[in-house]
Amino acid sequence: MTLSTSTPGFWGTPTATVDWCETNYQHLHSVCELFNSASSLAMVLAGVLGIVLHRRVLEHRFLLAFAMVSVVGLGSIAFHATLLFQHQMLDELPMLYLALLMVYILVENRPERRFGGWFPLALLGYAVLATYLTAFSRGRVQFFLFQASFASLEFFALARVYLIHRRSQDGRARRVFQLGIGAYALAIIVWLSDIQFCATLNETLPAHGIPNPQFHAWWHVLVSCGFYALLIVIAHDRLKTLGQAPRVHFAAGVIPRVRSS
Repeated sequence: MTLSTSTPGFWGTPTATVDWCETNYQHLHSVCELFNSASSLAMVLAGVLGIVLHRRVLEHRFLLAFAMVSVVGLGSIAFHATLLFQHQMLDELPMLYLALLMVYILVENRPERRFGGWFPLALLGYAVLATYLTAFSRGRVQFFLFQASFASLEFFALARVYLIHRRSQDGRARRVFQLGIGAYALAIIVWLSDIQFCATLNETLPAHGIPNPQFHAWWHVLVSCGFYALLIVIAHDRLKTLGQAPRVHFAAGVIPRVRSS
């Protein structure tokens, strides 16, 4: 990972606070990071699939979560295609809002609201603060503040999903959790590797005839699969909480979906 000091391209000098480990404008004159842009379509697809497969099954909160995944994907395409700061916000701010929505879904998981009106107001306050820190800071400080704001929500949500998995007696739901958490963990590993070993991935390997494996692009694909699977686990538990008898099925034999009997 490098800061935005790249040579000006079709979109001008990058203004984003981060420039990922993919050579800019290497493949297309009009797309700064082709692999990172194209792989973001995985998030758009994951969100659309979630809505299409569950529009008559799940509550609006889950459909909104799937829709937000697609919004994040579209923002990610805009960000990686241009490396402009304003488009970086189209990627990062929806990620924060999606994470806050997931915290709400995981905490307010009883048939009736658990904490009343103050809890969504507290989440709204966090959203305002995180938006300010993300949108009005620059450089490495901006990168750190966004990651800290997002990661705190992300790992809280992952811990809550793990607790759902621990108490679940449904074999298929447990299997979907294992697949989802495995994909998510691998996504985090490749994301960190892309940051820590950029010089090796984008300079040393190509110098020996080995192309850059584009780990950040794989992060997009893996995190899309992982998040989708974990959201299915949460939805399965939610339907049980509402007194229904949910079952996990696999559309086309590979895509998990939850149905209510």
